[in-house]
Amino acid sequence: MSEIKLLLNAYYEALHDRLEANKDLLTAKIEKFLQDEFANHDFGSIDQEKFDAYRDACLAFVVERIEMYNPIGIQYTFDSTRRKQAFELELQLNFYDSRSEFEALIQAAQGKLQTHIGKQELRELAKELIKDVGAFPDKSIISAYQSEPALGKLPDYIVARAIEEIITST
Repeated sequence: MSEIKLLLNAYYEALHDRLEANKDLLTAKIEKFLQDEFANHDFGSIDQEKFDAYRDACLAFVVERIEMYNPIGIQYTFDSTRRKQAFELELQLNFYDSRSEFEALIQAAQGKLQTHIGKQELRELAKELIKDVGAFPDKSIISAYQSEPALGKLPDYIVARAIEEIITST
């Protein structure tokens, strides 16, 4: 396995561990961010039932993101033989384009690599990578929502904001 792939696996594993350990904090941040967004945008009448539905969607997205970063499942999500095909399909399904963010992640990872790195060094480099670039694809999600807020984008946006806040504070 190439050193870049090892570092990316360590990056995703570190994200998985941080998010798994902070599920309760993520839930609290999601509720606050949702309230803020509904207060700051005219999305029409939002009663408690609608608020709960959006909160539940956000919580489901959190579970999905944690599983996406799962070190056991990451090899299937980012398997090199299907990565390009899966990436193109994801681009068609998502409201955001994360190609440039992924390239920035790869470049940042390459910039951190040294030859003959050990497991502990990989963990430290993964932490640095998270600090430098955040959690992929949060920046793409956040910028796409902020450029054109919409209810359909709201759960992804809220989860991305909560994740970014969690990973920068832990």
